[in-house]
Amino acid sequence: MNMYQDAFTKLESDEVSSILETYNPMFDGCVFEARETTIMAQDISFYPGCRYLDIADYSSIPPIRRQVIDGPDCRVVLDWSNAPIYQLNQSIPIHLNSNTVYDYVRFFFDHVRGKNGRFFITENIDDIRWHEEPPLAARKTIGEMLSPMMIMNFKQTGNYVLAMNVMFKDSLFECHVHVDSKGHINLQNEKLLIEEMPVIDCSFG
Repeated sequence: MNMYQDAFTKLESDEVSSILETYNPMFDGCVFEARETTIMAQDISFYPGCRYLDIADYSSIPPIRRQVIDGPDCRVVLDWSNAPIYQLNQSIPIHLNSNTVYDYVRFFFDHVRGKNGRFFITENIDDIRWHEEPPLAARKTIGEMLSPMMIMNFKQTGNYVLAMNVMFKDSLFECHVHVDSKGHINLQNEKLLIEEMPVIDCSFG
């Protein structure tokens, strides 16, 4: 994962036990055992002083995983909706600038899905989850349509507009993502580039 500014760190067993004592009561439908649990931690550029924790029990089939935002003033379990993120944005509060806004947009789309599924930010050809590889010529053509996310506009009110490409189900789009000063996100100006691509549908994965 490359959502954030810094690399993941694997936590030691003592800290794993302490974290699970805090968060196990907050998890619906599962209880993690410290000896079976791996926790990877990463600092979050747009929530200063907070960490993203990926909590996983790989001894279960399928693995059990939960993600939380942990900090001195916040203990939040992510649930695939925008509600916990928007609550965090107000309470911490969120810190957005021309660098952290990229991290935030990636984080948001990695952890929020709508009733019809998820949007996957697609900045290069290797971001596409192929079910079967396209011919080299088609791969080159698609790759030329893609580019890294880019700030198109910034206003003194703290609002950003970024251009990006996204995969939704089997279709590739270009669009603008509007991010206001409180971290609220809206997609606008969606344009379909390609549909019925031979990709793995991970809309709810």
